[in-house]
Amino acid sequence: METRKVQVTGGSTYTVSLPKTWATENGVASGTTVEIYSEDDTLLLTPQRETTHQEGSLEVSELENEQLVRAIFTMYVSGFDIIRLEANRITTDQRRAIRNATQGLVGVEVVEENNGLVVIQDLLDSAELSIVNAVSRMRLIATSMLSDAVTALVENDDDIARDVIERDDDVDRLFLVVSRIFRATLRSPRAAEGLGVSREDCFDYHSSARQLERVADHAAKISALALKLEAVPEAVADALLALHADTADILETAMDALFADGDEATSFGHEALEAVPEIDDHTRTIDEMLYELEPVQAQSLGLVLDSLSRSADYGGNIAETAMQKAAPRP
Repeated sequence: METRKVQVTGGSTYTVSLPKTWATENGVASGTTVEIYSEDDTLLLTPQRETTHQEGSLEVSELENEQLVRAIFTMYVSGFDIIRLEANRITTDQRRAIRNATQGLVGVEVVEENNGLVVIQDLLDSAELSIVNAVSRMRLIATSMLSDAVTALVENDDDIARDVIERDDDVDRLFLVVSRIFRATLRSPRAAEGLGVSREDCFDYHSSARQLERVADHAAKISALALKLEAVPEAVADALLALHADTADILETAMDALFADGDEATSFGHEALEAVPEIDDHTRTIDEMLYELEPVQAQSLGLVLDSLSRSADYGGNIAETAMQKAAPRP
């Protein structure tokens, strides 16, 4: 940390000098234009940058299948708009992995391709990106997935179960968008200003999106179990439906808290958190019912029970985040 004294020039203009080391490292010299952003009692200063596409290259000769997909996802979340995938020869399997990766991202397409190069680009207008809208969409998909997963289980409906599993990809794509936006706000004050959302709030939305992504994963897990299980005993089915209703209430109330402000957010947050311990009591009651079932079925339904309980916990985590978001700033 360095300190500078504020001076007055011309009788009304406040001036302060910049550290020479920082200026040199960032190409700031006499006549350079800098951008200044205000956040409450803080000013953020950065050299003015042209708003061009960020381009990055990735050597993929040693990457195959999931490793290559993860590498592309990482470059995307890190903020690259154009990603050049290079190798002496890109194999058919690698091209298949690249296609799988682009299908798992929002607005990304292959724009150039030859024997040793594939270029993918994010074609989505950054002005269309909204972290609030992305998290809202995740909320709708994840909660509906959980509801449909339980329905598929108790009604022994394989079509619904398969549909839930497919929708998990939609939630994953949205979470990658949220992660990309969040990291952009950490790198550039301009990104946060363009969103109209503070960087602290972006952190809270990203944290909550992670919880929703986990809820969707558990919905897909329940659906996978539903495809293997036969009819669930009526008493257990009714108990699981009731447990899901309580879990869904916690998730919805927690998300209402996240999108609310002040006292309303705090009230919703408390309501959601106070309901979480009741889930544990409900879970224990159903667990005792499973002892009477055939072992394999009991084990599978025990996993369903665990997924619903964990989803309620994730709702509690969102509620805590919402209360922190609504708390006064020091």
